[in-house]
Amino acid sequence: MSDCLFCKIIAGEIPSSKVYEDELCYAFNDIAPQAPTHFLVVPKAHIQSVSAVTAENSAVVAHIFEVIAKLSKELGFDEAGYRVVSNIGEAGQQSVPHLHFHVLAGRDMTWPPG
Repeated sequence: MSDCLFCKIIAGEIPSSKVYEDELCYAFNDIAPQAPTHFLVVPKAHIQSVSAVTAENSAVVAHIFEVIAKLSKELGFDEAGYRVVSNIGEAGQQSVPHLHFHVLAGRDMTWPPG
């Protein structure tokens, strides 16, 4: 999708701080981190949101979760715990209409904080 922010990041048209890339997905650091470790993992194929996941495109979601598990081990936060979040739609605060998963780690995620 030509006007999608994340599609432009994946294509290299907009700079990002890459964490990981393979043929199916791209991971990059969030520009407004909410935790010491905060990156996004997005499919390279444009999928609008979780609501647009189908039998035809769901394999990429499984792959993304495999990548998240791999990165959590490589980056050393797998045992301490972390959060994976996907916002869906306007009421769910999805700011970019491209499926993405926030991975947050490095602080206590209990609510309320502190």
